[in-house]
Amino acid sequence: MVNVEEFAERLKFMLNYYEISAAQLAEKIEVQRSSISHILSGRNKPSLEFVLKILKAFPEVELYWLLNGKGKFPKVDEKALTTSPLSSNLDDIENKKVEPKKANSIEKVDNTTIERIVVFYKDGTFKNYIP
Repeated sequence: MVNVEEFAERLKFMLNYYEISAAQLAEKIEVQRSSISHILSGRNKPSLEFVLKILKAFPEVELYWLLNGKGKFPKVDEKALTTSPLSSNLDDIENKKVEPKKANSIEKVDNTTIERIVVFYKDGTFKNYIP
């Protein structure tokens, strides 16, 4: 059974994470604004259709986290992290084999400019680094 108050708190957390309003969420997942309002206030329970629309619009949201708070948000693709060329570089930095570059230096990777770096911690928190 989904705890409506806790679901509403996770939905609010998600809105803060994506820096969107309830009205913008309603528009993005194509539901009425009042539906979001009623769920956030605890008046209504989320329907299966509502939950599926959120998961489709926001692939970083993990189903079990959204429904019962278990799991992580945002969802991290463990396979992508282990096969990424950056993962070995991050391990080297963590083991102090390589000195990290200064935050104001912007390096091009594959002819693209790095916009930001996000570090995800095992406790579900994260930190943004913007060069």
